[in-house]
Amino acid sequence: MRNFDFTPLYRSTIGFDHLTSLLDAVTQREQSQPSYPPYNIELIDKDRYRITMAIAGFVDEELEIQSEQQTLTVKGKKASDGKERNYLHQGIAGRDFERVFQLADHVKVTGATLENGLLNIDLERELPETMKPRQIAINGKTPLLETKTS
Repeated sequence: MRNFDFTPLYRSTIGFDHLTSLLDAVTQREQSQPSYPPYNIELIDKDRYRITMAIAGFVDEELEIQSEQQTLTVKGKKASDGKERNYLHQGIAGRDFERVFQLADHVKVTGATLENGLLNIDLERELPETMKPRQIAINGKTPLLETKTS
């Protein structure tokens, strides 16, 4: 396991104290998480993301997607069809799974679709008005706008 020194980060940032504990938690979770099912994380547009998971053989009723605080959990529980099968080779994994994703502040799940064995989960970062950049007036005066002179 690697150890990182975050001392330079603390010199120039304020309010990121929880960053080291978050990185440690993600690192530990990633080491213990299985690689099934495979997935992609895509940047669709500024502040829009998509997670695509390959979950062949699962149907809507066998999947559960839960978003709580800053954690997205995707679970798959394969229902038994009651048929006894004698596989000579089983390359399509149909086992239960649980995949956890850590979400940044203000990232919300906007929708999910299941098509052709791919589960697409759409996410969007929605910054509140109070967090968007704004012009600060000095001594209560409104900022001067530059005017063109011809």
